[in-house]
Amino acid sequence: MPLSPEWQTFVDAATAAFPVLGTEVVDAAQARAFLAARPAPPAAEPIPVAAVEDWLVPGPNGAPEVPVRIYRPLDAEQTPGVVVFYHGGGFVLCNLDSHDKFCRVMANEAGVLVISVDYRRAPEARFPAAADDAYAVLRWVADNAEALGGDPARIAVAGDSAGGNLATVAALQARDNGGADLAFQLLLYPMLDPACDTASYTENAEGYFTTAPQLRWYWQQYLNSATEADDPFANPLRADLTGLPPAYIATAEFDPLRDEGETYGRQLREAGVPTEIRRWDGTIHGFMSMAWHLPQTQRANASAFAALRSALTRTASQAR
Repeated sequence: MPLSPEWQTFVDAATAAFPVLGTEVVDAAQARAFLAARPAPPAAEPIPVAAVEDWLVPGPNGAPEVPVRIYRPLDAEQTPGVVVFYHGGGFVLCNLDSHDKFCRVMANEAGVLVISVDYRRAPEARFPAAADDAYAVLRWVADNAEALGGDPARIAVAGDSAGGNLATVAALQARDNGGADLAFQLLLYPMLDPACDTASYTENAEGYFTTAPQLRWYWQQYLNSATEADDPFANPLRADLTGLPPAYIATAEFDPLRDEGETYGRQLREAGVPTEIRRWDGTIHGFMSMAWHLPQTQRANASAFAALRSALTRTASQAR
């Protein structure tokens, strides 16, 4: 199906507002400065949650502390499940504030404690810095979940785009290193394969806001060399996926990353991991944290958060 008129209007407006982040690629500092200089949208009251707290978590192997933001949901059970969330932005852009609304909605809709992670960004900190931060925070959450008010037996990872990559890699490291015993993975249009050579990269290379040249540039900022493209902690498609927790993967029809997310889902299934793959037709990369007024965004978020809530509820029932 073609891009819906509502999404086409959004793409046209976004491309006009952020032309430098499309096919015209600049360096990371310029890109961040451009984003920061854009006029802020009209102020709106934040979606209410029970509490929001900013913390600093010990970094890995003597690295700097990792900022995290903790969201406590409204109307949650006494000891809710915990979700460690990694934001997108190509390993280069975005931060705790860019995904604040998404985390608030997820906390309330899924009834979970959300820990949003502000990992080190490329190119100042290249691979494996972000992956190391992602796992360090997950280990800290597993060790401190009860003290934070969450259930240590019900921990999930979640992420969108590059954050989806970090969520998968954190799950792999937890399995390999005896870390957190994860209950679920929520992966939203994950950025997984540095090869950037799937059919969806060709079909959706231009015209849908997030472009193939932009995504290739992100990988160039993140990796130190081409040889790292086969490292399973950079490219989870190269990993042994046995023993990972169940997953929900959302993809968007008009997204260069569509095929690699769906391929990863099939690989998880082949490895015996229960996995739901949900493609949202007529949509673009990043849609679940953009254009909140559009019904398809609302349906996609409701589906993902319901899967998350169900998985963590099921884990609680099995533990009784």
